[in-house]
Amino acid sequence: MQVAEKFVSIDGEGPHAGELAAFIRFKGCNLNCDYCDTKWANRADCAAKDETTAELADWVKTTGTHNVTLTGGEPLLQHGIDGLIARLIDDGCRVEVETNGSIDIAPFCADPAHRPVFTLDCKLSASGPACVSAMRPENYQYLGPHDSVKFVCGSRADLEDAARIIAAYDLDRTCHVFLSPVFGMIQPVDIVTFMEKRKLNGVRLQLQLHKIIWDPVTRGV
Repeated sequence: MQVAEKFVSIDGEGPHAGELAAFIRFKGCNLNCDYCDTKWANRADCAAKDETTAELADWVKTTGTHNVTLTGGEPLLQHGIDGLIARLIDDGCRVEVETNGSIDIAPFCADPAHRPVFTLDCKLSASGPACVSAMRPENYQYLGPHDSVKFVCGSRADLEDAARIIAAYDLDRTCHVFLSPVFGMIQPVDIVTFMEKRKLNGVRLQLQLHKIIWDPVTRGV
């Protein structure tokens, strides 16, 4: 597997935000979102190290951290990622996969004993039309109470689309749901106002803690 970086930090997003986690970031993505903050990891010339399941599992053990976040890029594109997930779970880790919403997650849900937690993106217009058309809403049927769907919003139209999708798939009753702002395109207060007006119970505003604590372009945090 091609690893762009690995480090220990806090989870900046999701239901475990603020908790320590061991991050493994993989090289490469099949999407090219306009606002992506890790485009460097998706470039063909990104420096990456080939690491095996055993090597990555051994590194996680050295961190003493029980939460593991597999991110990217798009981690589910990595050959052998299923074996890594299973190994980490067998080692007692909580494994969270941050996936962009375009990859079929059904194969990773077939074995309940080795099923990871998913944070599933739902791309809206701020991502670009190609990303929106790549979404797989059929993934929502596999989500449960430990999983999350993340909507990154850049406009009122994005918020309206998110509210429509949440209602259509009953996501607020199925899993965690987060609305996040695209920096510089929409203010968090506007999202709160929208949530209030639309009475979006069970939906949370999410700000990226790592971008508040550190400089937004800092790597390895």
